[in-house]
Amino acid sequence: MSQFNVYSISVEDIIGWVKSGEVAIPEIQRPFVWSNAKVRDLMDSLYKGFPIGYIIVWKNPDVKLKDGSLSSGKKILIDGQQRVTALQAAVAGLMVTGEDYKKKRIQIAFNPVTETFEVSNPAIKKDNRWIPDIAEIFTPTFSEWSFIPNYCQVNNLAGQEQKVASAINKLKSIYNISIGVTDLSQTLTIDEVTDIFIRINSQGVVLSQADFAMSKISADDFYGGNDTRKMIDYFCHFMRSPVDYDAIAANDTEFVESGGMQKIKWVVNETEDIYVPDYTDVLRVSFTHKFMRGKIADLVSLLSGRDFETRENLESIAEDSFHKLRRGVENFVNETNFKRYIMIVKSTGIIDTSLVRSQNVLNFGYILYLTLRDRGMNAALIEKLVRKWIVLSMLTGRYSSSPESAMDYDIKRFTEMNPEKFVATTEEGEMSDAFWNTVLVQRLDTSLSSGPYFLLFLMAQVKAGSRGFLSEQIDVSSLIQQRGDIHHIFPKRYLQKNGINNRRDYNQIANYVYTQSEINIKIKNDAPCVYMAKMKEQIANGELQYGGITDADDLKKNLAENCVPEEFMNMDSNDYKAFLEKRRILMAGFIRRFYESLG
Repeated sequence: MSQFNVYSISVEDIIGWVKSGEVAIPEIQRPFVWSNAKVRDLMDSLYKGFPIGYIIVWKNPDVKLKDGSLSSGKKILIDGQQRVTALQAAVAGLMVTGEDYKKKRIQIAFNPVTETFEVSNPAIKKDNRWIPDIAEIFTPTFSEWSFIPNYCQVNNLAGQEQKVASAINKLKSIYNISIGVTDLSQTLTIDEVTDIFIRINSQGVVLSQADFAMSKISADDFYGGNDTRKMIDYFCHFMRSPVDYDAIAANDTEFVESGGMQKIKWVVNETEDIYVPDYTDVLRVSFTHKFMRGKIADLVSLLSGRDFETRENLESIAEDSFHKLRRGVENFVNETNFKRYIMIVKSTGIIDTSLVRSQNVLNFGYILYLTLRDRGMNAALIEKLVRKWIVLSMLTGRYSSSPESAMDYDIKRFTEMNPEKFVATTEEGEMSDAFWNTVLVQRLDTSLSSGPYFLLFLMAQVKAGSRGFLSEQIDVSSLIQQRGDIHHIFPKRYLQKNGINNRRDYNQIANYVYTQSEINIKIKNDAPCVYMAKMKEQIANGELQYGGITDADDLKKNLAENCVPEEFMNMDSNDYKAFLEKRRILMAGFIRRFYESLG
């Protein structure tokens, strides 16, 4: 059985759809990203009768109202948003929101004599041969009977009235041009619609379930959905571009007056960039901690009023879901909540964005923080549990594959069980002695310095206050924040000269340390036994060559802080493999002590 209908609709009717609210332009490719020149080209194609593709809509499920009647769902524009928005702008003369979230007019000019289109500019506006804004042609008050004689008179086009009239009529006929519509059945699930979009639009923007959720939220007329959508959008935008605050506030007085802007205004002055969420992150955290579910597809269903037992859509469920989501979003953007969570994140040793590569680890950490806070748990205990869970998640790669399923499982366990007991049970099951002594050591056998294991080692060094390799005073924390050097303990070129040419071999993370640039430069391409011999001379005579260490015990302490075995001081390339094996064991033990110190 076909899951779609295909038909044609005029440009005029498409614009009418949008104006009346019958179709919702989703947040899929938010905001309008076409250039003005591309809008001009679209109008030129329509004028010449060229095909401009089709649009795809998906009808939201009908919802049963409290009186038993059905409320017809809106159509959501799945594909063709930019074209429809361009038509609104050029033909209907409506404002559009650009990439900077500022509203603007896009004026397309038309020359009836040459039958050409251009993006309107000051020169064109002064040139009587051009109609500077074609939107005026499509207004109900436009009269071609008065326009054409006047246009020909001003431009000395006596005898060409018919030609100009023909061009104007052809332009106006754009309103009647038919565009193909593929109308997807409302019985399709969000997963099926996502798959359809990917199959037909593989070169375009790939849809996510969060995109559909944002579309659903913004299309709501009854429960403040669009206001919630703006809170999410603007919060994320201000995190990245706070300079746009004044322009957005001036353009969206309705949101300002609703009180929504006041709740997120604080982020304009926020300088912390360890956790910079996008709208998917805000949705995921807000939904999971309020609904105790991890799958965003369920959010779309709930906002449609889905009763998962009876399989019907009820207004009462939709209303409750919108209000619950709003509370979740407000909890997310709350200044106190956000800043306290960032403090917990930093207390794990994550002091820089370079130290965490999994946004979902941070997302679930925030979900857990907000969930435990809602339960009224002691603040110190929340801090301990969230901190441990963030590091545990990184160690085990908990959210690296099938994150939604993992989050769905975890949030249910945290709410059904005693949170402390669930953490302890997870540790027993996944972080036994075998994990620390064998599994983690094996995982440290990698050249991926941006992976979780080297990052966890650096976090452990930050927490321990470890100094940089051969540094007397400069610690790893300062080197990370000031972009210090990652140094090969066995220099790369030295290894290459001695037959170790495989990148994976000489770039092992067990061969890496953070050090000061000046130390790194002086070591050059010397073998460890060579440059450490000079280090011993420095200790013996006090003449500084590498850093400021002049005490033998302090040197041993520095090596221990960097998990470098002391015997490396006498090693050359023949000992490289043995060195890596010994250092991995030391690094794994160091990370274990770090984890156990978290509480």
